[in-house]
Amino acid sequence: MRMSMNWLKEYVNLDGVTPEVLAEKLTIAGLEVEGIEKMAEGTNLVIGQVLTCENHPDSDHLHVTTVNVGDEVLNIVCGAPNVRAGQKVIVSKVGAVLAGGFEIKPAKVRGMESNGMICSLSELGVDKKAQTEEQLNGIYVFDDEAPVGETRVLEYLGLDDTILDIGLTPNRADCNAMWNLAKEVGAVLHRKVTWPDCKSASQIGTPNTFKVASKTEKCPTFLGKVVNHVKVGPSPKWLSNYLHAYGIKSINNVVDISNFVMVETGQPLHYYDLSKLPHHEITVVDDVEMTMQALDGQDYEIKKGDLLITTGGEPTGIAGIMGGEESKIDESTTSIFIEAAGFNAVSIRNTSRRLGLSTEAAMHFTKGVEPMAPIKAVDRSVQLLKELAEADGFEENVLVGTIEDPVKTVSETLTHCNTLLGTEFTMDQVLGVLKDLDLNPVQDGDCFTCTIPSYRTDLNIREDIDEEIIRLLGYEDLKTTLPTMEATAGQLTDRQTMRRNLRSSLNGLGLSEVITYTLVSQKAVDNALMPLGEAVALAAPMSEERKYVRTSLIMSLLECLAYNQNHKNENVNLFEISNVYAVNTQQERLAIVMSDSLQSSKLNRIDIRSDFFAAKGVLTETLRKLGFAAERLSFKENDQDVEHFHPYRSACVMLGNQLLGVLGEIHPVLAKELGIGKAVYGEFNLELLLASKASKVKFTAINRFPAVHRDIALVVNEEVKAEQLMKAIKAAGKRMVKQVEVFDVYQGEHVESGKKSVALSITYQSEDHTLTDQEIQDVHQTVLTRLEKDCQAVLRG
Repeated sequence: MRMSMNWLKEYVNLDGVTPEVLAEKLTIAGLEVEGIEKMAEGTNLVIGQVLTCENHPDSDHLHVTTVNVGDEVLNIVCGAPNVRAGQKVIVSKVGAVLAGGFEIKPAKVRGMESNGMICSLSELGVDKKAQTEEQLNGIYVFDDEAPVGETRVLEYLGLDDTILDIGLTPNRADCNAMWNLAKEVGAVLHRKVTWPDCKSASQIGTPNTFKVASKTEKCPTFLGKVVNHVKVGPSPKWLSNYLHAYGIKSINNVVDISNFVMVETGQPLHYYDLSKLPHHEITVVDDVEMTMQALDGQDYEIKKGDLLITTGGEPTGIAGIMGGEESKIDESTTSIFIEAAGFNAVSIRNTSRRLGLSTEAAMHFTKGVEPMAPIKAVDRSVQLLKELAEADGFEENVLVGTIEDPVKTVSETLTHCNTLLGTEFTMDQVLGVLKDLDLNPVQDGDCFTCTIPSYRTDLNIREDIDEEIIRLLGYEDLKTTLPTMEATAGQLTDRQTMRRNLRSSLNGLGLSEVITYTLVSQKAVDNALMPLGEAVALAAPMSEERKYVRTSLIMSLLECLAYNQNHKNENVNLFEISNVYAVNTQQERLAIVMSDSLQSSKLNRIDIRSDFFAAKGVLTETLRKLGFAAERLSFKENDQDVEHFHPYRSACVMLGNQLLGVLGEIHPVLAKELGIGKAVYGEFNLELLLASKASKVKFTAINRFPAVHRDIALVVNEEVKAEQLMKAIKAAGKRMVKQVEVFDVYQGEHVESGKKSVALSITYQSEDHTLTDQEIQDVHQTVLTRLEKDCQAVLRG
């Protein structure tokens, strides 16, 4: 926000306050002043009149002039192409110091004496954006009324002003209006602020003949007013100077009033030439696709969703951003229609960004406009149009929607305020600040209640009031204290411990950790394994390949595997621990992918292939180290996903009765599609592990006593699973059976149809003595009996 000191003086007395002092006070109060800029600089200046102007005898572009500066006539050599006899100009006399510290000294230019300089605005440091093409290319020429000999040149030009460039935080959009900014300055300086008295100025006029409608929720309010008689002409000097200081070029009195009121109140306005509107109606729509020409003469492509002002179905402005060329105010305008509307900030921002059309109006709408601003702006417009444009023939206001003052009160206590801030403010100090801010506090004992003005949309809770108090009374009143903290032992959370143990175990088993993108494509969402729910789509994705937040890890790891294999990396065994997301929920998961060999050594002739059983071993060993013994796991037929997995080489992994995840060989069709070889993949829900009680992992010494191995071949019905046999053996052998392993399954010759032969190796061992033959025989017979009873298993003959 550019704040003109001269403009600010219209509302608050700044006697004795320098720009530097005000900048410091505002910065301390939370409105950071990022720069202090003088509109123009120059000492020893005077308005002079060129008496004679002749070409320099020794130059093809210099001129030799005599200039009357009131008390003397100066000889000056000037190189400006537009210098002429009779002109009234800015003269910097000998000894003058201009912008940038440039000092004027007497000199001889190619033999001709020169005692001063005829200046351009650029030489005084005036911003080039505020100058016309003619002013940029030559010296500044005054009008005929300029008084020769006047030494207050910058004041006469309206350039004796200082601008404070204030960087506003997002919550202080109210200070994009000069009236509200003046209130802030008044509170900081403890001085009275007076706004122009224009309340209800627009509540006049004959019954309106103009119709307004809104066909979109993005325009909830629209306030308009017809002015049947206005006189367009040049703006008064003060008005054009103030707009110049803000950075807006003066056009004519009517257009300048609309811009001036926008800066004062924060409400963007648009004035339409009433005679150029083919119909006395305006409708706001957002469902049109077309190309229209705006006030800047450029054509813009309007798409559905963009807010558009139409009349009789034809466009006449891009709502909240810029009006159309056909209805602009010019010298022929005699009647106008005033628009003060409320538009959706997000819609204005999106349209402005897409069109590359950044205007003051769009900026104000994007940052936020207070609810009462339309009424304030129309009231002020009517007042100024009467004063500066001889406005008459008003019609009553026309309103779509409602504009109501959101009367809001917030209560706080002095005790809570001081406790929260760590201060010892008195009630008088607190009430003084709140009165300066026009919060109208009412005290009741220790409590005070504030009535919030409509423009302070950032004040909603009592802590907001506390913030106002401390920032204006001064943060320097805060005492330096150390926070009170109980001493606690540093330790990992359960989740952190689980992650650390997973990484340690998987790394030790030969897998490498990867971190892949959380954002994925539609294809990855469609191919999710155990999808968490509806995928979250980004509002503004970087690309279609990164449009969604993933609901599963499978495609991320398989793409990582494909990348490595395509780059000739062999024995790729990876894992990832990451969150997956869906609407309103998230879940932490572990994924592993294994290919080629898990461990291999040609020297030692070792080659452990990365197949389903190797992956199963990696999983069970890892979970064992987390406190989940193999007995708590079960592997069931995969009924979750046979699209991504080989139907006969995959399984659902159960922890108790709950699904932990799916493990198996990738389906050949999917592998071919992704360009990968044979691979095993598993994805597991870590939230289930955290929610389940893990057993303590205890150290067990190596058994000192010898083990005895017995191999048996059992004939069972073909539907009997090997797991059932192993469970029966362990149940019968109790603590003496240390290990059961299947080493052969056979169907065919010598085995009855509908039956199969399962060969198992059983290891017997005691923890406290060497087993005798009789003990082994007894327990072995018990095992065989249990197998026959539970599984109808008989020894193969």
